Parts: sequence; C-alpha cells; structure tokens
Amino acid sequence: MKIAGLDIGTTGCKCTVFDNNGKELGKSYRDYPVKRGISGHEVDVNNLMIGVYEVITEMASKFSDILGIGVTSFGETFVMTDENGTPLAPAMIYTDPRGADECRELCDALGEENLARTTGVSPHEMYGIPKMMWMKKNRPEVYSKCRHIYQMEDYVVYSLTGNAQIDYSLATRSLGFNINTLTWDEKIFDVAGIDINLMSKPVPTGTDAGCITKEVAEKTGLSVNTHIVSISQDQVAAAVGSRAFDGEVGVDGAGTVQCLTPVFDKMPDVEDMRPGKYVIVPYVIPGKYVTYAFSYTGGALIQWCTDNLTKKEKELAKEEGISVNTYLERQYEKEREADGLDKEGPSGMLLLPHFAGAATPYMDTGSKGAIIGLSVASTTADIYRACMEGVTYEMYLNYKNVLKAGACPKKLHATGGGAHSKVWMQMKADVLGIPIVALNTVDAGTVGSAMLTGVAIGVFKDIEDAANHMVEESTVYEPRMDYHEKYMEMYERYEKIYGAIRGLV
Repeated sequence: MKIAGLDIGTTGCKCTVFDNNGKELGKSYRDYPVKRGISGHEVDVNNLMIGVYEVITEMASKFSDILGIGVTSFGETFVMTDENGTPLAPAMIYTDPRGADECRELCDALGEENLARTTGVSPHEMYGIPKMMWMKKNRPEVYSKCRHIYQMEDYVVYSLTGNAQIDYSLATRSLGFNINTLTWDEKIFDVAGIDINLMSKPVPTGTDAGCITKEVAEKTGLSVNTHIVSISQDQVAAAVGSRAFDGEVGVDGAGTVQCLTPVFDKMPDVEDMRPGKYVIVPYVIPGKYVTYAFSYTGGALIQWCTDNLTKKEKELAKEEGISVNTYLERQYEKEREADGLDKEGPSGMLLLPHFAGAATPYMDTGSKGAIIGLSVASTTADIYRACMEGVTYEMYLNYKNVLKAGACPKKLHATGGGAHSKVWMQMKADVLGIPIVALNTVDAGTVGSAMLTGVAIGVFKDIEDAANHMVEESTVYEPRMDYHEKYMEMYERYEKIYGAIRGLV
C-alpha cells in the first residue's frame, strides 16, 4: 500500500510516492510554460493538467497499489471554467499586475481594515477576487460562460474526482474567505459582483475528496479505489512536512520563492500583522495559524545568477564533478583567503533581491533589484555570494517584523533546494541568530501532503504519528554571534536601500 503527494507548482508539478512507513520510493516531475509579459502573467491550465496526468501515470505504472494522493498547490491563481470543467481562459498567476484598480474599488467600498479583519489578508491585486472583477469587466464573454471558479488545488481535485472542494488555506488566498466563520463571505462577493455559487466548497485542510472517477482510473492506471485528498497551499504543506506544529518551530522555505512560515498558537491580531502585510491562514491544527513572510526571488535569484553569469564556471564545475553552486561557494572562499580576508565573512556588497518585485513587507510589484558595491575587482563568486546575502537580509527584515507581530520561533526547519547549501544554511543561522535545522528530506511540501493523506485514509493515527514515520532532522546550524555582528553592520545599510532607490526605478 502506497501514498503519494502531488505538488502543483507555478512552473511544474511533481508526484512523490511513499510506502506506509514513510519511505520515499520514487517521484516524477513535469514542467509547463508560464507566459510573462508586460500586461499579464498567465499559465495555461490545460498544459498544467497534461503534466498532472503524466506524473500520476508514470508513478502508477511503477506502483500499482497507490491508495491515496494528496494535492497541494501554489496560491492565488484561479481558472474560470464551463459546466464541464473546461477552462475558458488562461489562469492569471499571483505576479500578474491586473486587478489593481479593482482592488482599490473593493477597499473603497468595504474598507481596507475591515477586509483585513474579515479575510486575514491585506487587500492586494495578487489575490483572486480583484482579478475575478477584472475578468468580469474586461472579458465579459468569459465571465458570462463561467459556471465555476477554481483555484489550482480544487481544480485538480475536481478533475480527478468530480468533487469541487477547496481547503481553508487556499480559500484564504482569494480575498473572499472569512477566517472567522471559515466560509465564503457573501458581502465581499456581493460588492465584487462575483457569484459566490461559482466557488468550491471550503473544507478543512487534509479532507478526503473521495475516489477517482472511472475515466481517470483508465487514463492513469490507478485503481478506482484511489482516494484524492485536498491538502493545502504549498507553504502550509511544507510546514506540516517540516514538523512545525507549534509556535516554537518555524519553516525556512528555501525554494524558488524564499518563504519564512512561522506558526501562531492563537489567532494573531490583525493590526499587528498589517504593517508587514502578513496574512493569517488557518492551519491544519484547529486554533493555530500560520503566516507567510516571503520574497519572490529566493532560489529564483540564485538561478538567475547561475543562468546568466556562470558560463565559464559551469564548465570548470563540470570538470571537477560538482555543481556550479558548490563551485562558486568554494571560489568565494579561495578569493577571500587570497586577499587576506575572512573566507566566511560578508561580501561587502548590498543586493536588493526584488528582481521580480517586492513581496512582504512591501507588496510592491513595481520594485526592481539592485546590486550596490561593484568594482572592477568584483567576481562572479562575489555576486553569487551577494545574491545569497540579499535574500537572507530580506528574510531577516521579515523575521524581525513577524516577531513584532507575536511569532516566537526558537528554531527554523529548512526545506527546499536551498537547504542543500551548507554555506547558505549557516549564513541564515548567523544572520537571524537562531538555529536552522536541515531535514533529511528537503522536499517538505510533498512529505507534508503525503503525511496528511496518510492520516485522511487511516495509514497514520494523526500528524504526530505521520511525522514520526516521515520527518527526520539532519544537520543543525547553530548561530555564531561574532558573524551575526558582522552581518548586522551590513544589514543596517541594507534596510535603507529600498527607500533610497525606489523613487528612481
């Protein structure tokens, strides 16, 4: 008997299979294109579903006894469909700039503070309702044919089971979900002019949606007895897969997006969260909540650097049989030692990581990245190091803010591809001043999805039992206070950059 986690990402999807003891057995990945232009950022949901069916089919061909698949996805993005679930238009993703005027209209009508207290999120065009309003206004031919509005999790769940349900954490990303009543908010939908009956049924995180349809079974090779479970937004699943079950443990999500996810043991005060534009998201454990303090470019910034600046370094790394990331980390240390400098010290550069706009605490899609401190002596390794530092300084900026809002993590469990870097993990521990714990499985989103799937279908007694089977700590990076002081000297300058250059770009 096997369980699986299906993770729907912005640019690709992944299905990972585990046995009933939590051991990873195999995984499959497919990517799909995202169209990013000046006027809009979109994903074709048909292409997304092709990827979904391919990864499921590949895993079903290897593991015929998959009993349950949990679905998690990225947030905000929605798709309008006809009565058969056929998409009527591409889906606008969270970075799409459309909806700003409509968001202001909603705030003017209902009040920004009232919206925040009702929904747990500070109004912004990234969320679903303003974009739905934009679609109705600018694409009336689409809205008139619309018979259902799905986000990505509930669209995939519906496609596999015929059951339209969405978990609380993803419903929150619509700006139309009441976190106090855990229902869609009729007043918000009425003012927005969006039919509330188009939405899926909100359910608790980890709710079984039932078995797959006969057609899906024939298409994928899965048994008709395979259950599909509505999990959550990807960051919530990562928190579960990181064993972050109370306020003492937060999550360092070092993926494409850099996300700090603290857990609150009770609902935080909206007014404490609003200055940093932090959301309040119902967690899988009743009475507990999480928030997302994030930067759009975490691993994406590192990828930008290696894609665009490292042709020679990639060749040299290949000759040594190591990744270009490892090569650049080692090169930085060699260059520093050759110059008589501390090989682990700050680069001396300041990099603002807003290469795809600014997320929390600014939520400023118009902000741009910047590198300050370049000279003719600067090397690619220096810039690579500055990329890691810039992401980490932005993370520290958010960390200080969530502490003011009432979060109190004693340590962070690290997930995502960035957790492979010992250099980056130590840097984060040094800058934040708290331990960073790497886990044996850095793909915590699919682990958390499989954990909750196992609980939903009876493989595990509860999430603690699931964590005992599936989550194991690896390396603990303790903060070094002497380095913390060095980084703080740089951070004092870093936190002034945004205000200094925003008016220039």
